[in-house]
Amino acid sequence: MAKKLNVTPLHDRVIVKPAPAEEKTAGGIIIPDTAKEKPQRGTVIAAGPGKKDEPMSVKAGDTVLYGKYSGSELSIEGDDFLIMRESDILAIV
Repeated sequence: MAKKLNVTPLHDRVIVKPAPAEEKTAGGIIIPDTAKEKPQRGTVIAAGPGKKDEPMSVKAGDTVLYGKYSGSELSIEGDDFLIMRESDILAIV
């Protein structure tokens, strides 16, 4: 798990650490950097308190699946993260 962040998301926002891109296919073929796809899985690092009438259904430590173009990229202390709304999360794995 990543170290404690000094950033707290507001309302229904979550901060997600994307999983590393796949280096090999299931058959053992090495994928070059130019052909790697953006990961769609990650770990929730921090979650906001939720909206007034809707509590959050994800919490820190959950592994989630999200849309390919979801969220905004940000860099905190040299690490890359995504910040997105809870509604951009498709599933908890």
